[in-house]
Amino acid sequence: MTARYCSLVRQPEPGFTPGLAAERLGALMGGRRMWVNGTVLHYCFFDTCDRTSRRLSWAGAEAQREVVRDCFREWQGLGIGVTFTEVTDRSEAEVRIGFQDGNGSWSAVGRDALLAGLHERTMNFGWDLTAPGERATALHQIGHALGMQHEHQSPYAGIHWDEEAVYADLAGPPNHWSRERTYLNILRKLDAAEVNGTVWDPQSVMEYPFPAGLILEPEQFRQGVHPPGALSALDKEFVQRWYPPPPARPPGPLVPFRSEPLVLGPGEQADFTLEPPETRDYRLAVFGDCDAVVVLFEEREGEPRFLAGDDDGGTPGNATLRARLVKGRRYFVRLRLYSAWGSGQTAVMCW
Repeated sequence: MTARYCSLVRQPEPGFTPGLAAERLGALMGGRRMWVNGTVLHYCFFDTCDRTSRRLSWAGAEAQREVVRDCFREWQGLGIGVTFTEVTDRSEAEVRIGFQDGNGSWSAVGRDALLAGLHERTMNFGWDLTAPGERATALHQIGHALGMQHEHQSPYAGIHWDEEAVYADLAGPPNHWSRERTYLNILRKLDAAEVNGTVWDPQSVMEYPFPAGLILEPEQFRQGVHPPGALSALDKEFVQRWYPPPPARPPGPLVPFRSEPLVLGPGEQADFTLEPPETRDYRLAVFGDCDAVVVLFEEREGEPRFLAGDDDGGTPGNATLRARLVKGRRYFVRLRLYSAWGSGQTAVMCW
């Protein structure tokens, strides 16, 4: 019997400048949806964060919410550098969760959540998470929220599908998918730079279970794919590589009018603290031939809260922020490099 599958909608296409070198483009594709490490991802449930909402069909029972909370705790328990905090104010949440039966289970992938309107969900659960085996659905959607993709769509999987059998199977119950949705979520191959690793992991929580008769090759999977519905060793390795635990040593200061050189490789990150000597408008910019995302956080009650961000990936310019900073408050600057494609040195400066 076919399982109920995660049904992602078509994801936004990146607006990269045409003609980028393959190495630079690969770095951009691989990191464009990932959060900067050290981000606190705030999540809320629509019925608790919006008590005046008329969208009652998005409300979930407490038992369902607790399954989701428990799965957030499991990902957090890996010791990763991204943390999760539940909030009750929708305006403070990057991840907004609904429970609408019949709408499928899905999530925005990584930073794509920031493109959703304040009144919209970034994650939905379309069936009962308390049913046997369905906890994996919540683990899977949180994996998407962290930037992970479907494992069976990896070009490293080498899967040769019986495509018409796939379309026919997914058109029936319980999914009732169109050919387009089936193609987007199963048959379409991802770019090698977008996937969760350099090998296919059939044990991944990001892998769908498939019944016999849909896969022609590899031969050992003709009888189906049967992931256990838990975080695999490679799932843990991937997320710990992208979001390593914070270093024991605190980040160094970013002093106004003093340039800080960046000695980073693709995917690496530099963190700074910023304590403005006076209250005024400041500019913060990256310099050099590089692609980077830079995010400014303000410390509030001991927690970094997003203030501003810019991503110059695939463009000829450099990431630049403008913000009014207040003397006596503490800020964090976090910069992740996609690639440095020129011959000069890269740096970050505030003034």
